[in-house]
Order: sequence, then C-alpha cells, then structure tokens
Amino acid sequence: MYPGLTIQGFQVAQIMSLLKKLMGGKASSVLSFGIQGGKANGAKFIDNLELIVRLVNIGDAKSLACHPASTTHRQLSKKELKLAGVPEDLVRLSIGIENSDDIINDISQALSGVFGKTKKKKK
Repeated sequence: MYPGLTIQGFQVAQIMSLLKKLMGGKASSVLSFGIQGGKANGAKFIDNLELIVRLVNIGDAKSLACHPASTTHRQLSKKELKLAGVPEDLVRLSIGIENSDDIINDISQALSGVFGKTKKKKK
C-alpha cells in the first residue's frame, strides 16, 4: 500500500501516524504491488517499460523498476520465494523526478503490453 493514499478498509490512521513520525508526514516514492499472472507477467511488465529503468536498487532521481522473482531472487524455487516473503507477482517501483504524466503513461503502456489491451488515443 502506498502510504500517501487514503483507502477505506485499511488501517490508514495507523499508517499515517507512522508516516508522520518516521518521515515527517511525507509519503514514500517506493510502490510495491502484485501483477496478475505471476512471475511471467511480472517479468513481461518490467520488459515492457520504456522510461522506467530496470534496476534492483531504489532511491535514485530516475524511476526504477524491479521484479524480484526474475532478478534478485531468481535462483529461488516457488517454495523458497514464499518462505522469503517474495511473491512471484511482486513488482517494485521507485518513482523518480521525471514528469508524472510520462511515468503514468509508461506504466500504462507496459500493463497494456502484458494484458493485450490497446491504448486509447487522445483526441
């Protein structure tokens, strides 16, 4: 969960309290999420990115992406990944200082490439 979002059903108040205490109330630019289709689609999503760079480190001025199951933890079996707390579908993004529309468009086109959806053209 991205700590800057307010989502009903989650313990947002506790998260926001920690966010204020640990980070001065500023949300992180690191996002973690699962992608439907597991390891294969996670790797395909990363491969489809054009602006966002595939790197395993975080905290750069440029946007970075990592799919641990196919990079840093690729040597582990499904069982070992589970024991390590690294789901096969996990993708991590570290958002940099590029134009936000460019970042969103890159993520959108990468997801479209995974799931076979075509992008809508702007009028």
